[in-house]
Amino acid sequence: MPINTSLLGELKHESINTRKMIEKVPTEKLDWRPHEKSMTIGKLATHIADLPVWFERIINSDGFDFSNSSLTEKKESTEAILEDFQKRLNEAEQVLINASDEMLTGSWSLSRNGQTLFKLPKMVAIRSLTYNHIYHHRGQLSVFLRLLDIPVPGMYGPSADES
Repeated sequence: MPINTSLLGELKHESINTRKMIEKVPTEKLDWRPHEKSMTIGKLATHIADLPVWFERIINSDGFDFSNSSLTEKKESTEAILEDFQKRLNEAEQVLINASDEMLTGSWSLSRNGQTLFKLPKMVAIRSLTYNHIYHHRGQLSVFLRLLDIPVPGMYGPSADES
């Protein structure tokens, strides 16, 4: 099986769970944060929605330098966050469809101001900077929802709110 087939299957499957989690974020609470050191729930949901851009950044280049990136634009509603998520998801799926095994086994590096932070095979960078990153922040989002007493959707079976 080509590598992209497996990666695409996981992206499609897990995006359903990610969407369920983002959908629960109430627009009227986008500026809420559980602690002064925490992101707001809106910024966290927006960050999760933006993470699929890394598929294109990794697959279609040899590296990325953080000094060339801009901050994520603040969204005014959960609907806007979901629209961006769907747009980025569609783009990521297309990039994966077009990715060959040769592309996915190529080398990719992450740097800041020209200094290499790490260099990995592209499929490992995808695992770390997209999938694992999304899952990590999706878990954080579930805690934020719980603290707001919003029913948390199940990810891999029913949650305590769904049983």
